[in-house]
Formats: sequence, structure tokens, C-alpha cells
Amino acid sequence: MFNKNIKIILAAMVFAFAVYQFIEGEIGNGIFLVLLSLIFVFLYFRNEMILLAFLRMRKQDFAGTEKWLSKIKNPETALTTKQQGYYNYLYGIMSSQTNLTQAEKYFRKALKLGLSMDHDLAMAKLSLAGIAMQKRRKREATTLLNEAKKLDKQNMLKDQIKMMQQQMKRI
Repeated sequence: MFNKNIKIILAAMVFAFAVYQFIEGEIGNGIFLVLLSLIFVFLYFRNEMILLAFLRMRKQDFAGTEKWLSKIKNPETALTTKQQGYYNYLYGIMSSQTNLTQAEKYFRKALKLGLSMDHDLAMAKLSLAGIAMQKRRKREATTLLNEAKKLDKQNMLKDQIKMMQQQMKRI
């Protein structure tokens, strides 16, 4: 909704007013305002539009995900580097349903910008391995699959990795 710099300025202004409230003896107001400023700081690191897009993605609503992501105008300036990574990650998941070349571009950009969760990195590498396998690039697919296997510490993608390894043997 707001630019990342505006969020920090708002957080600083609300925190400054909270300090003023503490000085005036309004402890309750000061505590509330400190908590309110923490919301702005949280939204600096976690973009609200990306959070809402993840909620839509969880329900397999690609149109809703697209709607929330399209509300982010000029993501290079409005988002931090990790948020840009997740922005491209979500677009990669959506375009992997229809256009593999476009999905590969989004996943590679997401990996280059960085994803903070290991299972998200594993999912992106697994998707890239699937794309490479469909394009008959077996060596690249094997490398990406092994990297995804190392990143999947909670074994959330264990079945998908096994299935892809079996498909690789057939090629």
C-alpha cells in the first residue's frame, strides 16, 4: 500500500508521539502507540500485498493472487530485496501452470534476489528442476534436484523429490 520509506517514516513519527505520551504521563497511550509503530516496522519487512497474495495462493486462487500482486506498482523501488524475491517466486508459481519459459525466468530471478525460508528455496529449485527436466536438460535438473533435497530439512517435499528422481531415471 505504502512505499517502504513511508512506512519507516510513519513508524518513527508514531514512536516519537509515543515518547511524548510517556513524558506527559499517558502510559496507556504510549504503550498503544509503541505497538502501533511496531506494526509499521513489521510491514516494512513483510509487504502486506505479498502476505495477502500468499493467503490467496494457499487457497489455490491464482486470479486472487494475481490481483494482489498487480497492486504492487514498480516493485523494484516499493519492495526490499527479499520481498522482490518472493514477488518473483509467486509469479513463477502462477506462470508454471501455463508458460514454463516465463516461470523459469521468474524462479531464477527469485533465487538471485533471495528467499528467506529454506523450504521456499527448495520449492523454487524443485520447480526449476522440473522445468529443466521437461526441456531435456538432465544434468541441470539433477543438480537442482540435489540442491532442493539438501534444503528440504523438514521433508516437506520428499515425495515430490522421489517422484522426480524416478522420472529422471526414465529419461
